[in-house]
Amino acid sequence: MQKLSFAIVLMLMHHLSFAQEPADMLRMAWADPTGTARQQAIGGAMVSLGGDLTAAFTNPAGLAFYRSGDFVFTPSFTRLNNSATFKNTTTASKRSALGLGLTGFVAASPTDNRKGSAAVAIALNRTGWFGNNLLYRGLNTTHSYSQKYLEEIAGVGDANLVASKYPFGSSLAFNTYWIDTIAGGSNGNFRYQSRASIGTGLIQENEIASKGGISELAIAVAGSRQEKFFYGLTLGIPFLQFERTTTFTEADPTKALNNFNYATYQESLQTSGSGINVKMGLIYRPVSQWRIGLSIHTPTFLRLTDKYNASITTDTENYKGVLTQSSKAFTNGEDAEYSYLHFTPFRAMAGLSFVIREVEDVSKQKGFVTADVEWVNYPSAAFKADPSLSDATEEKAYYKKLNTVIDAAYRSALNLRMGGELKFTTWMARAGMAYLGNPYNNIRGEEGNRLQYTGGIGYRDKGYFIDLAYIRTMGKDIHAPYRLSQQAFDLARIQQRGTRLLLTLGIKF
Repeated sequence: MQKLSFAIVLMLMHHLSFAQEPADMLRMAWADPTGTARQQAIGGAMVSLGGDLTAAFTNPAGLAFYRSGDFVFTPSFTRLNNSATFKNTTTASKRSALGLGLTGFVAASPTDNRKGSAAVAIALNRTGWFGNNLLYRGLNTTHSYSQKYLEEIAGVGDANLVASKYPFGSSLAFNTYWIDTIAGGSNGNFRYQSRASIGTGLIQENEIASKGGISELAIAVAGSRQEKFFYGLTLGIPFLQFERTTTFTEADPTKALNNFNYATYQESLQTSGSGINVKMGLIYRPVSQWRIGLSIHTPTFLRLTDKYNASITTDTENYKGVLTQSSKAFTNGEDAEYSYLHFTPFRAMAGLSFVIREVEDVSKQKGFVTADVEWVNYPSAAFKADPSLSDATEEKAYYKKLNTVIDAAYRSALNLRMGGELKFTTWMARAGMAYLGNPYNNIRGEEGNRLQYTGGIGYRDKGYFIDLAYIRTMGKDIHAPYRLSQQAFDLARIQQRGTRLLLTLGIKF
């Protein structure tokens, strides 16, 4: 039943104006946040360590380790290479971009063992990067993209409804003759067929280009008591921008005049919005060398707006020739626009650090090792209609089904991060690794994870510091060009290789 519901809801989304889907949740929740080069070089671990501005985005209690002020600026460079296998054909694609990582400041009061210490920080960080180019192709001899439209209109005998009720999918396919009525019917009891030549096979190609990300403004406060108990709180204000263009084409490889040459589906999606979240944490130092950290991140509440359009071009050769129709023909020449609410998953983290020669004068410390574990409750994510804009029963029912699909499609996962640093007077060497666990339930063979190896160096002297980090990411994911409820469909298997360089420039005050 879960498998059937998963496919049905995915089909519904193609003709509803509120076209969110489960993959939208994962895009925002499985993002790869940046930080300072120091934090990234040690695998991203920062729950128990502290003393780095990234603590504002992981465990704000770590800010209470500051004894003076810091200002940091972190430019970055990211390169992503994809190798996608679809129908036994492997295709490569790549994307690279410059970006801005963590930038901001922390101000701290001097330590008083009786009264404790206090710190406040304001910082901006890229907590998610959506830049990607994905391309895959292959010969499909079992089904056509158009079959999802046939499933969508099954039982709709009125051809006039088919021509107008599904402006982002089936209506476009029907009006360009990718799908057509079966001869012999009459209005009210029509049945439908695909013009695509499935019997001879179809060369299918899907190209997806996306960009954007999530930038989060953090306002954090932290304090300590007796140099053993450290606590902190962050108010996070994320700003999201996302753009995606998709072009799917299936074509007759025989080039025969059989009333089907090719069909191309194109869509454009722009998502923007902002939200709010809270992060809170504790660090306990039972003895000078050891630190134990705990942190929780509330779900981020986001109010988002989608702008969307789609078009289909079909060449049926001698039958109807080349025809194109856009969804804008149904929306007064404008993009469809819809606003909604989204709640990201709840997160909980724990960490343990051992500092070599723990003394208050950090210049005399010799290094550290640290490790984090993070639990992410992906099924807790949810979409909801924006009550300030609409109270439609249909929308509420849609989001209820969509959230049920998320519960079925995803599971909770563990992320692991660990790393360390060795100090050589003014120079530091760092290394680490991170593993992001599989968020998918295995419904149709879905599986994904990421493994990162990290390293870097740092230099600190006379109130200035420079840190450099290198992150190598290896991961796997899946992508479905379309899903069918009446028969099996195919997944593209994606192998990802990524490189990220970060440079943090800082000054103490």
